[in-house]
Amino acid sequence: MSLLATTLGQLTDELETELRAAGFTDVRPAHGYAFSRLSFGGATAVHLAEHLGITKQSAGQMIDELERAGYLRREPHPTDRRGKLLVLTDRGWACVRTAERALAAIEARLAERLGTQAYANLRAGLQAASTDPTKPWRGLRPPW
Repeated sequence: MSLLATTLGQLTDELETELRAAGFTDVRPAHGYAFSRLSFGGATAVHLAEHLGITKQSAGQMIDELERAGYLRREPHPTDRRGKLLVLTDRGWACVRTAERALAAIEARLAERLGTQAYANLRAGLQAASTDPTKPWRGLRPPW
């Protein structure tokens, strides 16, 4: 398991370097995990806290921070008059698209290092190990 954790850390560092180079100097890896959930139609603060495995108070602090930085906004919830739906802003989506491009480049470099067949086998193995492919955001949360 430490090999997977080490690899995840290295890939996270590469992604962070790419995001900073693109001007997203105020995002942290934890924000990426939040964006991964918000990019699937938004979420409530409670759902975001559950996704991240943190308290509602901690999620509230992150939400306030991301709202001040212009990455998300609160909208009226479509089915709960008292609730708010957290959605990505244009800046949030720009960060997500930049991260997606950076991740694709990272994967391409990984495929080049491993070779086509070894990389295909790695992807197949990781997909088989995924716990619930029907909820793509569920696998994207802090590993600790």
